[in-house]
Amino acid sequence: MSTPGNRGHSTRSAKKDGIPLGRIAGIPVYLAYSWFIIAAFTVIVYGPALLIRNHSLGIGAYLVAFGYAVLLALSVLVHELAHALSAKAFKWPTEKIVLNLWGGHTQFESFIASPGRSVVVALAGPAANFVLAGGAWLLLQAGVFTGVGDTLTNILMWANLLIGIFNVLPGLPLDGGRLVESAVWKVTGSQEKGTVAAGWAGRVIVIVLVVWFVVLPLLSGSAPDLSLMLITFLVCSFLWMGASGAIKQATLRGRLPSVSAAALAEPAVGIPNSATVADVLRVAPYGTPAVVICGPDGRPQGLVDPAAAAAVPPSEVFTTVVTAVSTPLADGAYVPRTSSGQELIQYLAQLSGVEYAVVDEAGTVIGLLRQQAVVTAITGKVARRSGRP
Repeated sequence: MSTPGNRGHSTRSAKKDGIPLGRIAGIPVYLAYSWFIIAAFTVIVYGPALLIRNHSLGIGAYLVAFGYAVLLALSVLVHELAHALSAKAFKWPTEKIVLNLWGGHTQFESFIASPGRSVVVALAGPAANFVLAGGAWLLLQAGVFTGVGDTLTNILMWANLLIGIFNVLPGLPLDGGRLVESAVWKVTGSQEKGTVAAGWAGRVIVIVLVVWFVVLPLLSGSAPDLSLMLITFLVCSFLWMGASGAIKQATLRGRLPSVSAAALAEPAVGIPNSATVADVLRVAPYGTPAVVICGPDGRPQGLVDPAAAAAVPPSEVFTTVVTAVSTPLADGAYVPRTSSGQELIQYLAQLSGVEYAVVDEAGTVIGLLRQQAVVTAITGKVARRSGRP
């Protein structure tokens, strides 16, 4: 599985990723602490099963089960390396590979994708698992190993075969979901529409798995396999969250073109900080448009509170300085009217405050952009008020 990421990788985030295992082809590899959960689960579930099949193993059955967990991790590593190395051929920078509770993921930095390249990178992972399964099968046929070696080789073959088959299922977050995404992307010209379609396909896969492994066995009246049901629940929970996350992210990306400073800003005018309340009432007699206070250099500094300006007695409007009825804007809280999309979002993320002046090419204030308007444009939901001033 592969995911886009942010450029750069701090020491702090590296610690969160888990135990560094080194670099392969220049790519940092980490073992997440959550991996030990699946390793313990493998030992607890498969250790007794191996002991029943071969009593001579004794306590060694649990060591063999742990070996199975390690082989599974190595299989996932090969899978993720196939993603990373195929992406490298397209000059997609890989940030890291992390082996975790759910198998693993390869995180890329910023790159420009296309439907065809996306399919190649996605299918490289399952293809690597099929190659490993084929290699293990040849070793078994040749009788290279006996005893524990033969057992582990057999497990390696089936594990990689299942990983490969599972990952080509046509739905996100599985690699096969990229096939659906790319097909819809190619037809519609929209990657976002492709991602949404693949996300819904992933949800359908979850429903099918639950029906097949949980509902049907229960309806048949047979005794349920609790370990299989637990695995199904965990895997399906992961798949549902991944599919839902893909749908949400694609929906948000699809709304980015509508996020424009010029389109979302409400009308506003700028006045110098030496002006009086009388000047405010002259340019905005009914509280509109918004009035932005500018410093001597013309840069926006504050925002007039219409209620406070209206509350000034008529006899004092000519002597009350506008700064007395205003609230300060955060430092640098102004954006060009041409800002839009991802560029605008990234810029606003660096600023504090919830209101930003919009200026034209000459630096003249022409509008006021509120954070709530941006949030609504991206999410389609009205932002909740915090209750704080």
